[in-house]
Amino acid sequence: MKKLHLVSLGCNKNLVDSEVMLGKLKQYELCDDPAKADVLIVNTCGFIGPAKQESLNTIFSLHEARKKNSLLVMAGCLSERYKEELTHELKEVDLFTGVGDYDKIDEIIALRQNRFSSSTYLLNEEERVITGSNAHAYVKLSEGCNQTCSFCAIPNFKGKLFSRTLESIEKEVRFLVAKGFFDFSFISQDSSSFLRDRGEKEGLIRLIETIEAIEGVKSARILYLYPTTTSNALIERIIASPLFHNYFDMPIQHISDAMLKRMKRGAGKERIIEQLTLMRQAPNSFIRTSFIVGHPQESDAEFEELLAFMKTFRFDRVNIFAYSDEEDTSAHAMEGKIDTKTINARIKKLDKLVAEQTMQSLKNEIGKSVTILIEGESSEHALFMGARELLWAPSIDGEILVNDSDVENVRIGACYQARINELAGDKLIAAITALA
Repeated sequence: MKKLHLVSLGCNKNLVDSEVMLGKLKQYELCDDPAKADVLIVNTCGFIGPAKQESLNTIFSLHEARKKNSLLVMAGCLSERYKEELTHELKEVDLFTGVGDYDKIDEIIALRQNRFSSSTYLLNEEERVITGSNAHAYVKLSEGCNQTCSFCAIPNFKGKLFSRTLESIEKEVRFLVAKGFFDFSFISQDSSSFLRDRGEKEGLIRLIETIEAIEGVKSARILYLYPTTTSNALIERIIASPLFHNYFDMPIQHISDAMLKRMKRGAGKERIIEQLTLMRQAPNSFIRTSFIVGHPQESDAEFEELLAFMKTFRFDRVNIFAYSDEEDTSAHAMEGKIDTKTINARIKKLDKLVAEQTMQSLKNEIGKSVTILIEGESSEHALFMGARELLWAPSIDGEILVNDSDVENVRIGACYQARINELAGDKLIAAITALA
């Protein structure tokens, strides 16, 4: 049997597309060693500078490691965004494909022809090979984005918003439940715009109602809410749901009205604070956000306003990004670029606050009885099992170390009640008390 080595870079939306490719290439045996693979695929990220460089470095590394007569395929966002330049200049790669043909990857490899479809790919009837868990799966709601953020190039190579039908999503979730999956994260570039391209303003509320009616779904969360399309009604419906966690992932990027306007974010400071306050009032709420530091024309006063806001509002997790000057964005043409030294100094200040808030969020869990999902051996030591609080999103919100159990034969992919006993470094330590 021929062997396949696949590397999925970037976001979890990319991961879903990689899982589609794995589903189309089931005739291959997966292997971890690129030197033994007959086919090597890199699903690239083309969002910002560091992600683009990581994609290229991965290509070069795999090219150096691969065996003679193997096939190196470059797929995904970076390949799509720079298809003209890369197909002519990147001689290390044998085949190129973009973001519209994940379900045709078997044909592309068989024919050994580059392919860049003009249409947007959305999962329909294709069977994915879910990776990383036997309990959790990501479900993509839509592709593309209708927002016009000054710093973001995604609409240029992903296109306008294109939502899946609710029937398609329901069918996929039912199929995954039948295979044993019970925990779901619903994702897209702008999840709160789901179905707006089909004339429905509150598509996520309909999604929640649909998923709640599926027997076997035990846990769900929505990732990537956008301030201008997240209504109070949606927040209240999430809070009222017996199934969806009070998990709110809304990248706000800044809090200064002037900066939000330059970033073309739509919602201003007052509206964002109204949304965050409503989210924080929810029982057991968990709020994740992200900030961009060093966007053109960000003044010292505007950055200090962001710092002051961080001191007054408690987030559970925060991602910080240095502004990346992308050539096909409106920010690229702006005057008032911020130098790297200033950006790094600002990030250092913000990092300190974020670290304090993250530690406080973890400390708040000590003494609680929570539902955890066992994910496997811990990253720390073989004596511990690794878990996450079921409320949390996989991979990004942290790991809980399980060092004791009142339940025998603890299983990977199963849920348990656990008591959080202490915090060691940035890891919570828990003991299982009962089946969930």
